Amino acid sequence: MLIIDGVKIAYEEAAPSAPAGTVVLVHGSAADMRLWNHQFRALSETYRVIRYDWRGHGRSGDAEGEVCHHEDLLAVMDALEVERAALVGSSDGGKHATEATLAAPSRVAALVPICSSLAGHTWPPEMLDQARERVHSSVPADRLARYRAGTADHVAPEDVRAMAEAHTLWQVAGPDRGRDALTDEAWEAAVEMCRLVFERSWTGPRSTQRFLDPTAATRLHEITAPTLVINGLSDVPGIQEVSSLLAAGISGARRIDLPQTGHLPPLERPSEVTAALTTFLSDVFNH
Repeated sequence: MLIIDGVKIAYEEAAPSAPAGTVVLVHGSAADMRLWNHQFRALSETYRVIRYDWRGHGRSGDAEGEVCHHEDLLAVMDALEVERAALVGSSDGGKHATEATLAAPSRVAALVPICSSLAGHTWPPEMLDQARERVHSSVPADRLARYRAGTADHVAPEDVRAMAEAHTLWQVAGPDRGRDALTDEAWEAAVEMCRLVFERSWTGPRSTQRFLDPTAATRLHEITAPTLVINGLSDVPGIQEVSSLLAAGISGARRIDLPQTGHLPPLERPSEVTAALTTFLSDVFNH
């Protein structure tokens, strides 16, 4: 356990003496470090691999007040004496990894955003409408408003589960696929991680996020680290648009599109993601 700005940050590390290089795995906002189970084990055969839980997620302490996740990422590297690493980020983890790359370019050997978001990018209205229709509607509006404001006397477990399942169906499976698109193992893992996120966000302290200024969306041209963009072709179209922005905006970026894959390829397509990372990282660290 690390202590960053007084908050406990849970992490796991494998192969700390591996000479080939260091890889830091950054989960997304609806997950925790368990997202990376397959990649953590497989990549540690060659690399020093680190994964951690954001504050407010998994086994880490609460997020309270102003939070800056890319600064936390760099602080984890500092605490573990990592001078330079490849950053692999899923969903909002890709957003924070991209910000860390801009904030401290000399610290980043490579960048891999997977179904990533992007700080400063505005989500299209049709995507937000779909989220309200398919996800937010799973909990009665009056209760959801109290949960989000932190004013509810009690958070019903069935509401947390309903919201997690609706979110997983819409985003992890994908808006045009059904529950049967995911294996039982992937479905339950995604729902459980998401359930814990909603439970903590509705019952814990309030927080706000601080991002780079100017935002990353206006600065992609500054990134010189070797970059691999991984996109799921069954993910929400608005999120896939960000993959296109990253691939076009970062000079020399490579892109992989995974067919029949939703928002969490490390969980849904673990072998394919690990193979892509293995090939890419070999090129990065051997040149």
